[in-house]
Amino acid sequence: MQPYDERLTAPRSWWFIAVLIGFGTALIMLPFGTLPMLGGLIAGAALACVAVSSYGSARVRVVAGSLVAGEARIPVSALGTAEVLDADEAAAWRSYKADPRAFMLLRSYIPTALRVEVTDPQDPTPYVYVSTRDPEGLAAALTAVRAETAQEKRPTT
Repeated sequence: MQPYDERLTAPRSWWFIAVLIGFGTALIMLPFGTLPMLGGLIAGAALACVAVSSYGSARVRVVAGSLVAGEARIPVSALGTAEVLDADEAAAWRSYKADPRAFMLLRSYIPTALRVEVTDPQDPTPYVYVSTRDPEGLAAALTAVRAETAQEKRPTT
């Protein structure tokens, strides 16, 4: 099996913005004195960094015969064909081509994605949209797991 594990980390510019939020909070607290200003700097920057870290902590993995995207765990047996989306196609599927019933783990700062059909008749979700920096690698990992599962189900003679 070809393992796949990716963390959808936030870009460096977001961390810089978090530090700027800390400075902004310090400026707001400046009229109250030096100590409140330092408290505002530390608290503002810390809260902004926690928010950036939390948003950038989403993971995409292929583990134990399942696609794990954020909080969702979808068995590969319930998934159909995977479509690698370049930046333009991914933007289209995030906007005017999107189906409101679809499961989407998207990050606007990642231009490429993978779209995988859901073939489970009991599931109303038409497809899974996952932002990824390596859509080919994720598609290959899903194909490898599907092939491995099919090989295990073959009767031995």
